[in-house]
Amino acid sequence: MSAEAIEDEARAPSAFWRGARVGLPVVVASAPFGLLFGALAVENGFSVFETMLMSATIYGGASQMVGIELFGQKVAPWLIVLSIFAVNFRHILYSAVVGRRISHWPLARQAFAFFFLVDPQYAEAETKGERGEEITFAWYMGMALPIYICWIADTWLGATFGNMIANPRALGLDFLLPIYFLGLVMGFRNRPLWLPIVIASAAASILAYKTIGSPWHVSVGAITGILLAAAMPGRANGGKRP
Repeated sequence: MSAEAIEDEARAPSAFWRGARVGLPVVVASAPFGLLFGALAVENGFSVFETMLMSATIYGGASQMVGIELFGQKVAPWLIVLSIFAVNFRHILYSAVVGRRISHWPLARQAFAFFFLVDPQYAEAETKGERGEEITFAWYMGMALPIYICWIADTWLGATFGNMIANPRALGLDFLLPIYFLGLVMGFRNRPLWLPIVIASAAASILAYKTIGSPWHVSVGAITGILLAAAMPGRANGGKRP
């Protein structure tokens, strides 16, 4: 464990709050999306309790949206599970990357932390790791817990008061989260092969969306980017072998 990590563990409260400060923009950006999900879930026949339970257990905005669209239709259960798996496939890749950076944690802590490994959590952890800073449990949970708690609270607000808005989609507030994600992607722009990988992933995702439809375009775009990066591993890792 590095000197910085030992210092962070010794001063866990300050490390926790540093993580919380990093998570604050995510809380703000994801709030409209949580409100929208809560409102749409109730509109699709879910109770407030079921809506909050879904946010607390699945904890993935895109896959939750897919879920509420499919649960109300005559779709085989295995297809619903497979669709949600397709949307969340990228989290397997996230855990493979972040897992190397937190391998010094006890196994129980790693398993607990992986539950909170949503897109912004992965991006910020990866950015911190690239700066040569060690990821401590206090910092990680300082970022994760406010996002998780506020996500459930936003869901409750949307589910409870969403019926006061005639058409939640018309407000367009859910666009804040994609803008935040775009900012995260731009943060990796100095990596080798960043631009061709982004272009290839985006093109493949758009093509998949137009042909086989949602939610498969998410996985298709991710796999395309991975294959391109794997085809040129030396350059994609700055000349270093993984």
